[in-house]
Amino acid sequence: MKWTLLHEHHGLRSFVLILDKGEEAHAAITAFATEQRINAASLSAIGAASSATLGYFDPETSSYLSTEFNEQMEVASCLGDIADNDGKAALHAHIVLGRRDSTAVAGHLQQLHVFPTMEVILTESPAHLRKRLDQATGLALIDPGRSSDG
Repeated sequence: MKWTLLHEHHGLRSFVLILDKGEEAHAAITAFATEQRINAASLSAIGAASSATLGYFDPETSSYLSTEFNEQMEVASCLGDIADNDGKAALHAHIVLGRRDSTAVAGHLQQLHVFPTMEVILTESPAHLRKRLDQATGLALIDPGRSSDG
C-alpha cells in the first residue's frame, strides 16, 4: 500500500491510501489506522476486487452470515468509519460491488482482495469514537456518549 497525507489542520489529518494488487483491504486499512494512531475517522473508497466476503447481520442469531464472491467486481461504493474498540482500531464498512452483468451485491465488508487497485480517502474526526458492547445484539457499536432521552 502507498499513502499520502493530503491535509492536516489542528491535528486532524486526511489521507489517500492506494491499495495494491492482492492486498486484503480490511486488514490493510486497519493496520494503517493502528500505525497512524487513528481512533476516529470516516472513509470512502472505490476500486476493484478479485474476491470478497460480505456479511449480513442476522438479528435472530445475533451473528453475521457470510457470503463469498470469487469473481472480478468493481468497488462501486465503500463507506465506513474507524473507531476505538478497547484500545484497538476497529474498521466498520459497508460496500457495494458491481458485477460483470451490472448487477450489484452489497453488505458488511469482512474481506476483500484488491485487483487491480483500491483508492481510499480516510479523514480523521475531531471527536474520539469509542465502541461499547450492545447487550441486545452482542455487537460493539459506536457510543456517542450522549443520549436524547433527556
